[in-house]
Amino acid sequence: MGKSTTAKGVDRRGLMLASGLAAATGLSAASPAKAESVLPPPAKQPRAPVGGKSPWGYDTYRQATPTPVSIRPGEDPLPTAPRAYTDIKSYHAHVYFDEGTSEKAILLRRWVAERFEVELGDWNVTPRGPHVTPSFYFGFTNDLLHVLLPWLQLNSLGLTILLHPNTDDPRADHIHYTAWINRSQPVNAYGMKKPAADEPQVELIYPNTKPTVAIERA
Repeated sequence: MGKSTTAKGVDRRGLMLASGLAAATGLSAASPAKAESVLPPPAKQPRAPVGGKSPWGYDTYRQATPTPVSIRPGEDPLPTAPRAYTDIKSYHAHVYFDEGTSEKAILLRRWVAERFEVELGDWNVTPRGPHVTPSFYFGFTNDLLHVLLPWLQLNSLGLTILLHPNTDDPRADHIHYTAWINRSQPVNAYGMKKPAADEPQVELIYPNTKPTVAIERA
């Protein structure tokens, strides 16, 4: 008798559990589960016309890997002595942004103009020069480096900032002599060349802002 009662108790508990599960999922023995949704087939992709050929030919896999043009043409082979730090005549800061960070860029640009005497450039809402994303630029003289660098490190708002010196080698300035705040990104400066003999050897800075806010200090 005890065994029969135990079996009935187990059956009763099993039915109660099954009923609770059905109620929780909205299913019952009389209402079968809904059929899984069927995904539509992938869109048909355009096919190359019959008889067409790749503009690259069919032997590209045979090409040897070439050596890129040196980004430091004056240092190949290696130099025998370091460059003088006084070759740096000024600095550029390029602040990169996109549609999701433009408000941060607007704020940072205003903060810089309010606090530092710099040469503030236009907004570049499309890639310009060697810069592959929207950006704005400001240039400054060497005497501001010891303040502007830590200030930008603490007030970048998470934006990517390229800080580079200005020497007589703009390609190396943008690719090799750089300092990055936050993350780095590609800079298409391989085509930049040294100035011609009749051109200024180093880009000059002409400040166009008048500071109106004191720089924050502890």
